[in-house]
Order: sequence, then C-alpha cells, then structure tokens
Amino acid sequence: MKFRVDRDALADAVAWTARTLPTRPTVPVLAGLRLDADPAGSVTFSAFDYEVSAQVELAAEVSDGGTALVSGRLLADICRSLPGRPVELVSDGGKVGLTCGSARFTLLTLPAEEFPELPAMPGPAGTVPAAVLAGAVGQVAVAAGRDDMLPVLTGIRVEIEGEQVTLAATDRYRLAVRDLQWRPERPDAAAVALVPARTLADTAKSLSGEVTLALAGSGQDSLLGFEAGGRRSTSRLLDGEFPKYRTLFPAEAATVARIDTTTLVESVKRVSLVAERNTPVRLSFSEAEVVLEAGSGEDAQASESLAAAVEGEPVTIGFNPGYLLDGLGAIASPVAHLSFTQATRPAVIRAADPGEGTGDAALAAALPRADYRYLLMPVRLTG
Repeated sequence: MKFRVDRDALADAVAWTARTLPTRPTVPVLAGLRLDADPAGSVTFSAFDYEVSAQVELAAEVSDGGTALVSGRLLADICRSLPGRPVELVSDGGKVGLTCGSARFTLLTLPAEEFPELPAMPGPAGTVPAAVLAGAVGQVAVAAGRDDMLPVLTGIRVEIEGEQVTLAATDRYRLAVRDLQWRPERPDAAAVALVPARTLADTAKSLSGEVTLALAGSGQDSLLGFEAGGRRSTSRLLDGEFPKYRTLFPAEAATVARIDTTTLVESVKRVSLVAERNTPVRLSFSEAEVVLEAGSGEDAQASESLAAAVEGEPVTIGFNPGYLLDGLGAIASPVAHLSFTQATRPAVIRAADPGEGTGDAALAAALPRADYRYLLMPVRLTG
C-alpha cells in the first residue's frame, strides 16, 4: 500500500473516523483504524467496535493498493500535528511509514484479517439538513439518561411518520421532545428506533450538508445509518420499551409565565451559587414578577426578582437548577414560555411564540403545539 494525500484532508478524515474508537476496546484490533487504498484513486478509513461504525472515503494519489490496520488514536494525534505539506503513507511488512515534509513516523500494524467487517449501510429512508438534525438532537439529548444500568433511558427515541420526525429523551426527571420536518423516500414512511443518545449527538454534529438517514433490521441486527459528504456511520439500536411519554404533557395550565430567557438564565446561575448539592432553586410567580430564591436557615441565602408576564394563579415551585438551565438553554428563544398546573406537577418549558401574550386568548389555550417542549419535574419544597 502506498498513497499520497493532502494533509488537512487526511487529518480531518482520520479524526472523524477515530472519534468512534472505544476507550477500552475488548480486543486490541478494535482500537485500530483500517486504511483501504484503491488504485482507482481513493482511500477509505474505517473504524468499528461492533456497536458503532464510521467510514469516510478520501481522494488520493494511490501508487499501490492495499490494506493496513494501525492504532487509530495514534494516527489521529500524528496527523493533527503534521506540518502543512502533502502526506505519504507506505506499508512495509508489519509497519506503516508516514512522511510529511521532513517529519517521519513509523507505526506498527495490527492484524487486519482480525478486524470485523463493517455492517452494510441500510437502504435510505429520507434526508434532512445536517444543521437541522444537529440542532434537534442537541435539544433532546440534554434530557437523556446517563445511567448504563437503565440502558433504555440512555437513548433517543426516533419516530418517523411521513414528513415528520419526532425525537424524545428522558431520564425520569425531565423529558425533551422535538418535532422536525424531513424529506422521506416514501410519503407513507413510518418507523421507530431507539438510538444511543451519545452516539446520535456525536454523529449529528459531525456531519454537514444533506444527511441521508437509513433504518433497517430488527432486534439484534437493527441499525440506524447516516451518510453525508462521503462520510458513513451506523449505530446499533437499543432494545427495550421506551416510556409512553405523550400523555405526560398537560392539556392546559393554571399558570403561564413569559420571561426574557437570557435574564432568567443569568439569575438562576447567580442564585444557585448558594444552593447546596441536590437542593432546589425556588421560583415564586405572581402577577408581574418572579422571585428566585435559594438557601435557607443557617445556610447562605440568595434571592432576586425579575419582571415577568404572568397569567393565572400565583405559584411557588422548586427545580433542580442544572435541569432548569438545560431546558432554558435548549429552547433557543429570546423569550421563555413556562406553564404550570400546580407546584407538585411537572412544568413545561418551550419557546414563546412571536407576539404571544398580546391577544386575549383564553388561558386554557395557552399551550399551542411547539416544535420543542421540555417537561421538568419539580423538587418538593420544605418549610
């Protein structure tokens, strides 16, 4: 194997592929990155740990075709540090030589014949702009669980129904749901998948242009695939029953508040400085303001009042400050819309619609359908 390639293109391709490599591989070859040089003028870089695969094809000047398997993280570190000159890689027995200007490296190879075959990319199901996908996944992933003892809650549920895709994630304390439009291959497309949240988030934000989503199989062989700009990735799906979440959103509200998002975020951050671990920030809503408080008794205390447009009954409610900030950060709106039924029931956070609150709409209709909704369980207040 011998090929020559642009340094920046090589570093980008290797870094993108190597990002999926396991930190603690179960067998040494899974830490490897496979290089397949095609005499027709391209090199394919591949990584696979039986759960997630990544593959990218790069144009190159190929003198000799062939295959080599080298340490992926080491190759990524080397490529990132190379000078801005063309790079030449040559395999020689059990080694791969890399030359870039006056810099020279020798890498030991791993047994390529022991590297597992990558799963085939499923047939395309539809396309969505990368920026839309990354934004939507980022909004939902904040609510995904991180406890591997509950693997179902570490995933994002993907529901496809015609031209709409719904993403949902929950860790039992909050729930995030985002609807987005895409272009399905078939107008009657319908499918459901549970994708590891970390994998989906990492993949979505690493792609650009138009992303093709592909879904196939069931049970142990079920896969979700992504393809964009010569980059292809697959993820094995999680198995299990995701909670029935749609009925958790209240149909109406007793109290609705609209607040400048940035001002509220900054205030929550300030007040929560005195909050002990696992203690809430209290928010008291009245006619034209919200008062934030934290700390009590002999502990440090803080309070701050903010202007707010509040409709309905006064309410005092407590939230985990970190969870509250996650929701406010995800709505991506200058004005936050918060709705409550009572102090012991979940609250809903979403972006306020443009011009919302200027009409005389009834309070019962104060919850129009939004693209993104964040349901947050309150923390019971004492004293």
